[in-house]
Amino acid sequence: MFTAGHLLLSADTVRQQALSEIRSVTGLDPILRGPAEVSLFPSGSVIFNDVALGDANKPALTAERLTARLRFFPLLIGRVEIADVSLERPHIAIDFGPGGDSNWAGLIAALGTSQKPGTQRRAAFSEMRIDGGTVTLHDRVYNATEQLDNVNFSLAWPSISKTFGATGRFVWHDQQVDASMTLADFPAALTGGRTGLKLRIAGKPGKIAFEGGISVIPTLKIEGTLAADSPSLRDAFAWAGQKPLPGGGFGRFSIKAQTNVVGSTIGLSAVNVDLDGNSAEGVLTFVVDGRKTLQGTLAADKLDLTPYISTIRLLTNNQHAWSSSRIGLEGLTGSDFDLRLSAGKLIVSNAEFGRTAIGANLRSGQLAITVGEAQAYGGLIKGSLSMADRDDGVDVRSQLNFDDVDLEACLGQLFGMRRLEGKGNISVAVEGKGDSVLAVTHTLNGSAALTSANGAIAGLDVAQLLRRLERRPLSGGGEFRTGRTAYDKLSLELKIVNGKADVQDLSIAGAAVHMALNGWASIPERDLDLKGTAALVTASRPGGTPFSLPFIVQGSWDDPIMLPDPEALLRRSGAAAPLLDAIREQRARDRVRSAIDRLTGNPRADANPAADQPAQPVSADKPQ
Repeated sequence: MFTAGHLLLSADTVRQQALSEIRSVTGLDPILRGPAEVSLFPSGSVIFNDVALGDANKPALTAERLTARLRFFPLLIGRVEIADVSLERPHIAIDFGPGGDSNWAGLIAALGTSQKPGTQRRAAFSEMRIDGGTVTLHDRVYNATEQLDNVNFSLAWPSISKTFGATGRFVWHDQQVDASMTLADFPAALTGGRTGLKLRIAGKPGKIAFEGGISVIPTLKIEGTLAADSPSLRDAFAWAGQKPLPGGGFGRFSIKAQTNVVGSTIGLSAVNVDLDGNSAEGVLTFVVDGRKTLQGTLAADKLDLTPYISTIRLLTNNQHAWSSSRIGLEGLTGSDFDLRLSAGKLIVSNAEFGRTAIGANLRSGQLAITVGEAQAYGGLIKGSLSMADRDDGVDVRSQLNFDDVDLEACLGQLFGMRRLEGKGNISVAVEGKGDSVLAVTHTLNGSAALTSANGAIAGLDVAQLLRRLERRPLSGGGEFRTGRTAYDKLSLELKIVNGKADVQDLSIAGAAVHMALNGWASIPERDLDLKGTAALVTASRPGGTPFSLPFIVQGSWDDPIMLPDPEALLRRSGAAAPLLDAIREQRARDRVRSAIDRLTGNPRADANPAADQPAQPVSADKPQ
C-alpha cells in the first residue's frame, strides 16, 4: 500500500531526517563520503555508502555501508523513525597511546554527551548491528597490534533504560570467539563512572566470565567475581600469542576468584585454582607494567609436579647414564613470577614427599627454587636450586642439604646408586652449565659430603673376604659381591672440579671392619677408581695383630668391583716368596700376574690369554 505520507517526503528529506536521528541518538557525526540511497517501498530504508567517523584523514571507523531501516507506521504519517542501524564490513581502528588514551576519546565524549541524563529525545532506535567487520587494536607504547576478523555483533542501544548490551562473535588467531557484554549504566560508563559489568567470552581455547563493577576515572578500577577455564592452558597461551611454556603439563585449567583491579595491578583473593588435577587455594597478584609479574601464595593438600618436569630427565631410561636430552627454558623469558607453595603431600615423578614448603622466583629468565622444608626419604630437605637460560645452555647452581634421609631411596632416585643402607646426611654445593644434564656434569664444580651412622654397604661382605684371605691368601677371592658390610660410622668428602670428584676422605668404621679410601670418581662417566685399606677390628689369634689388606675399588657407580692387592697376598704367603723374585723378570711377571688374577677372581686374566702361553724365542733377525 502506498500512502500520501510517502508522497509528502522527498528522498532528500528522508536522508536528512535519518542522518539527524543517528546524530541525536549516538552523538556522532558520520562523514558521508559516498552517495546515499533511499528506498520507501516495499520497506523503508536509507543506505549511506562509504561512511567514516572521527578524523577525516585518519578515521577511527570506516564502513562500506551504513543502513538505517525505517519504522513502517511512522512513515505512513510522514515521519522518519529508525528501527535499527547496521554497519556493513566496517573497519574499526583503536589506537592506544601513552596513559591509555586512544583515538576514540573524542567519539566516546560525544556519545557521553548524547546519553546524559535529562537529554530530551523522542523514542529512538535501540539496536545497532555490525556485520562482517574488522577491529584493529594498536598500542603505540609497546608497538603491538592485534586484529579481530569477521566481527558480527548486535548492540542493544539504551533508548529508554540505561542498559547497554552487546552480543556476537569474532575470529581471533584463527579461532571463533563468542562474546557478550552488559553495562548496567551506559551513560556512567561513557563518562568513566562506575557501572555494573557482565562479561562472557567463550571459544575452543577456553571461557572467561566476569560479573561486578567497573570505573575508569580517576584510574581503572574493577571489582567482582572472575571465573575461567580451559581444556589446555598451554594451548590457550599459544593461541594468545605468548611464548610456549617450558616442560610439560599445563593442561586442563580452571580458576575462580574475587577480583580487584586497580590500574595495572590485578589482585585475586579467595582463589580456587585447578591445574592438571592439582587444586589449590590462596591469593594471587598480577602486575602488567612493562614486564608481566605474577606474585602469590597457594596451599594444596596434594601437588603432583610430575607433568612439569616430564621433559627433564636426570638419567636415561636404563638408569645407567646421564640424559643427553636438551634442557630448554625459552618459555621463561617473557614474564616474571614470585610464588610460595605449600602442600601436605608432594609428588615428583616416582618420589613422594610429605609436608613441603617451597618458593619459586623467576626474574629475567633466571629461575630460583628455594626449599624451605620438604619431608622426603624419611628425613628433611632444605636448600636452593637455580637455573638461568644462557646462549650456550643452562647455568645451574644448587645448594641442598638432606638431613636424616634414607640413603638407599635418596641416592637411588637421584643418582641411580643403591649400595648404601641406613640413614644419613648429605650436603651438595655445585654449579655447572650446559645444554643437557650430561653436558652440565662435564662442567660441575663444587663440593659434597655424606655422613651416616648404623648402616650397611649392600652387595659386599668385606669382613668375610678378609677372614678368608687371612687364612688362605692365595685361595682365590671367590664371589664376595653378595651380603652386606655393616658400619657404625661412614663419612665422605668430595671436591669437584670440571666433573671429576676428588675423594679427599672416605672412612668406614664398623664393629667387624674398618676401611679408609681415597681416589677419584668421574661424574660424567659415572665410574670410580679408589684405593684403600681394609682391616679387621679383632685379631684371629689372641695377642695377634688384626689382619689388614690394601685393595682397590673400580668400575661403575652402579656395580663397582672390589679387588684385594695381589702383591700383598703374595707377601703373606710363604710358599709364594720365590714368585716375588720372579716378578722382576718381565715375561715371568706377566705369567705370574695372570695366575694371581685367576686366583683372586680378577677378570683381567680372561682378557689376556696370551699371558698363560710359554714365551716364544726371539729371532736374531727381528729387533727386540
